[in-house]
Amino acid sequence: MREMLLGALKSYYVGNINKHIANVEIYLRTSVGIGEHSDIQASIDKELEAIDKYDSRLTIILKYFERKQVERKQENEKEEKKSPSK
Repeated sequence: MREMLLGALKSYYVGNINKHIANVEIYLRTSVGIGEHSDIQASIDKELEAIDKYDSRLTIILKYFERKQVERKQENEKEEKKSPSK
């Protein structure tokens, strides 16, 4: 269950990051054709803020939750090596 929830969160954050990156690319490549966004720089800045928000959350998951899982797995492997097998 833990893996499923963390995986879903990571997918959600990565998807949103990619969406906002695509929006920035559209602003950079076709800014003339976007009538409702007269201030392109402000629009790009909003997209960058969104990228930062989701990237920060993804980093938190990787740093504080997945790292602990890897550390636990490594500790378990060390314990198994120490205990004599019969």
